[in-house]
Formats: sequence, C-alpha cells, structure tokens
Amino acid sequence: MTEQDWLAERFEEHRGHLRAVAYRMLGSMTEAEDAVQEAWLRLSRAGDEGVENLGGWLTTVTSRVCLDLLRSRKSRREELTGELPDPVVELLDGPEQQAVLANSVGLALLVVLDTLDPAERLAFVLHDMFGLPFDEIAGILDRSPAATRQLASRARRRVRGAPEPDADLTRQREVVNAFLAAARNGDFDALVSVLHPDVALRADDGTGRRVRGAAQVAGQALLFSRAGAGGAPVPALVNGAAGVVGMHDGKPVVVMGFTVTNGLITEIDVFAGAERLGRLGIC
Repeated sequence: MTEQDWLAERFEEHRGHLRAVAYRMLGSMTEAEDAVQEAWLRLSRAGDEGVENLGGWLTTVTSRVCLDLLRSRKSRREELTGELPDPVVELLDGPEQQAVLANSVGLALLVVLDTLDPAERLAFVLHDMFGLPFDEIAGILDRSPAATRQLASRARRRVRGAPEPDADLTRQREVVNAFLAAARNGDFDALVSVLHPDVALRADDGTGRRVRGAAQVAGQALLFSRAGAGGAPVPALVNGAAGVVGMHDGKPVVVMGFTVTNGLITEIDVFAGAERLGRLGIC
C-alpha cells in the first residue's frame, strides 16, 4: 500500500462525519460533497505529518471551505432564487423503522439555518450539533471564544422558532397518509383537520410559491390533486421524516416533505421540475 492509499483509507473513515457537517452548513448535498472533496485534496497535498487529530483537522478544513462558500453567496438562498435547501430523499423499500438516513436533519431547521449569517451558522452547527468547543470554533472564525459563543447564542434564538417534528415515524406516516387520502377524495374538511392552523406550504418548483394557513393550504392541495400533477405517491423519507415522491412512468415528478408536530402538519415543502429533482439523486 502506498502512502497515498493509506491516507485515502484514513480519510474515508471520516467522510460520513464531514459530509454531515458540510450538509448542515450548506443545505445542499452537492455542495457538501464538493466541500468534502476539497478537504481530501488539501489532505492529499499536505499529508498528515504533524497532525495529531486527523478528524479534528479535517473538520476544521471542511468548515473553512463551507464558510468560504457561504460568504461567497451574494444573498441568502431564499432571497436570491426562492429555492429551498436540497432535501435528502430515500425511497422506502422496507419498514420505515429499518431505514437509516445518516444525513437526516429536518427541512424546517435547514430553512431556518439558511437565514443565519455564515459565522452564526458555523458556530451553531459545530457547537450545538457536533459538540465542538468554542475555543476550536473561534480559530476557524478568527474571533475570540466569547464572540463565538455570542454568535451561537444568536443563532440558537432563531433556531428555537423552527417546528420540532414528532419523533414517531409511524405516527408521521399516518398523518401524511390522511392528508393524501383527503386530497385524493376532495375532502376539504378532512384536509383542514390534519393541518395546523398556521401551516406553511413552500413550493420549490420555479414559482417560489408560499402559502400559509390551513384553509389556504387545503385549497392548494385540492387544486394540485385535481390537476393530477402529483403522479403516483411512493412513501419516502425526506430528511428523515415522512414524505412522498410522486412517480410517473418510473420517474419522479414531485417530492413532498412534511413536518408533523403534535399530530398536525405544520410545514409542507414541495419540490418539482426536472432540473430541480435531478439534483436530488433520489434513490
């Protein structure tokens, strides 16, 4: 085994963790993979001589790459294009309890993270999600530990507004199935009964459509169902939560992610369009 092969093996041991960090930082699996690949390129060029903690070194490098990417964006994603973060979608071939989604993090949380300043996002993700001490994060941001702590605190206050989804996937699926059945049957009252009064629908289909309120979202669901635009719904995990992929002739035509809180749907995220769905690598 060459030294480069040995280094590659060591890197692969950390790839999953680095991908998870980058995805939470960037909200895009494609960009996350690019950031992880850049970390590998830097390691392959520099080697690990003098590196006592390779995992920590790689996390730092990946985080700095992500920070540069966030800062290079001219504006936040939703302000620039109306796009939502890229969901991680997994079609279900077996029981949901057996499905494992290593990079799962709720879409509702990713949407909130997208509104944070890049430094706030990095401080929150690394400390609150991955337990890195503020002293280490401060070095990445080139700020004092106290200032870094304040960044994470501000981010935490924003994140508290994100819906906390129900943990029980079976219960989530029951609520989503009730929603789909009501839409299919044209039952407006049944639709409203499974929607939170302040439910939000976000469509990432080129229109940037945003709808809020149970009656308004129920009306949109009925229109969508009558138009036959959803294809045949296939159960899926969308960022680890109950969702569906609408299929037509074996190809995905729409992805719907749901946030279910206290037995009611609080958020629905809709992804459509060949180009948009093509980026998701649905499997």
